[in-house]
Amino acid sequence: MKLNKIVISVAALAVVSSGLFAGTSNMDVAKVFEKECQGCHGPNHEGGVGADLRPAKIAKKNAYMLAETILNGRPGTAMPQFKDKFSKADADKMVDYLQHFKGKKIEVLTLENVKKGWKKINDRMEFLKKYPHPVDVKQNTDICFVTERDASRVDFIDGTTGKILSKHPAGFAVHVTVTNKRQPRYAYSISRSGLVTMFDLNTPGQQKIAQVQVGSESRGLAVSPDGKYLMAGNYVPGGAILMDAMTLEPLKVYPTSSVINMDGDIGSSRVAGVYDTPYGPYIAFALKDAGHVYIVDYSKPNFPIVGDIPNIGKILHDGFENEGKEIGRYLMQASQGSDVMGVVDFKTKSLVAKVYTGPGTKPHPGQGSSWYNDKYGQLFATNSMNVGLAVIWDSDWNVVKEVKTAGGGLFIGTSEHTPFIWSDCVLGGPSNWNKMYLINKQTLETDRIITVGTKRGTVTDPVTHKVLYSWSVPTVKDKKGHAVVPRILHAEPANHGHWTMISEWNAGRIGIYEAKTGKFVKYIKGLTTPTFTYSIEHRQTIPGA
Repeated sequence: MKLNKIVISVAALAVVSSGLFAGTSNMDVAKVFEKECQGCHGPNHEGGVGADLRPAKIAKKNAYMLAETILNGRPGTAMPQFKDKFSKADADKMVDYLQHFKGKKIEVLTLENVKKGWKKINDRMEFLKKYPHPVDVKQNTDICFVTERDASRVDFIDGTTGKILSKHPAGFAVHVTVTNKRQPRYAYSISRSGLVTMFDLNTPGQQKIAQVQVGSESRGLAVSPDGKYLMAGNYVPGGAILMDAMTLEPLKVYPTSSVINMDGDIGSSRVAGVYDTPYGPYIAFALKDAGHVYIVDYSKPNFPIVGDIPNIGKILHDGFENEGKEIGRYLMQASQGSDVMGVVDFKTKSLVAKVYTGPGTKPHPGQGSSWYNDKYGQLFATNSMNVGLAVIWDSDWNVVKEVKTAGGGLFIGTSEHTPFIWSDCVLGGPSNWNKMYLINKQTLETDRIITVGTKRGTVTDPVTHKVLYSWSVPTVKDKKGHAVVPRILHAEPANHGHWTMISEWNAGRIGIYEAKTGKFVKYIKGLTTPTFTYSIEHRQTIPGA
């Protein structure tokens, strides 16, 4: 039994420097790492989306080259540039901290601690009686959510008009929003800082009902299809938390502070994706560092784990479920360390296939895509973080097409109202991150490309290079007065399927496009790093979303 991942003391976190770095820096590198780097590289620097940065991996590497990577990023990966935030001395100090990191104490998730962070904000039953119907919209399924990452807010937007209805503080870097499909007046968000918030969408301004601090770093969220339970996934402390969906009262925790990974090591695992399914009374959650998916049966007393599917792959992240026949039976789980999409069968509670996405691809499907193709039947697709590639496979779990795009992406999505799957290139660097590829769902070829420039936007035919549509783009400038190349990501249906919303992360707005053609409609402005969007009406029919 190996114990190399069990680390020694929280006090060691303060050991940040051996004094060998050049220059002077006042940066609190531990805090900066937690805010800027931990999401990709892990709380104990064990890696994930980003590389393993533990001393055993990097202590003997050239410190100068590591500092250069911090300042200038690494093209073709998710590693961004920090030269606008860090001085050379800051980068040197960060490298020294990483090369001499002693680890920190692994916290254990407990129900007692989570319950301490639970608080009621408004009386749900009082709101239920006072507002039987939505006040701000015709029906609450018209509402779309937007996460303003750097503003730590969740916003509610009328998806039929684009009007911003309300904005709410909801924790650092709000990550995911979901709705209660059985009672869609209730919505939930989770922040990277571990704060879960419940909203009542029928009330004026979509008021908060309750909040609970489930940990210090979190990611996933899912509501059971019967509307009774909500589950959150934690990075720190590692584990999952089951709550009452009507009150946010914590009911049970599933610690993952001591699990066995694919290499036989014992250590803590973060919990990444959390998934509900209409196929059975199950909520599943992925152990990011251990390569397992656990299945919880919420219909049984004490909500037991009834399935443990191991050896899916290394570094499990996000995923999605099948549509069509036996909807929600199969979970497509991304393994970014093994470059596969593991297919978990809820019926047999087993791993039935591994779809290989290609060397170094790091699959990141986001909401994923599942649609019917006349030739192949039900198809599925994922984006790739490190490679400009949309990988498409069939229900026999064979890859049928690889569609090249301009650069690595994070989200690929579709709906019944559009002939395309929409694939972003947000990790493709400044020359490519302003592009969205619209891939025809029947031909499986790129049909058109949306490009948002600093002054002009276009929709072009990739074969003839003919401009099909164009529009004037308001120029956004950075602090130095330079025009910003819009960084676009995450296509989400809206307005009863007539529109597709695309976030412009660094331009502070959302572009709205015709779902059937890709033609630009208008902008929703006045946002801060809009990232994740969520259409209640669309997600009502999507399993595990």
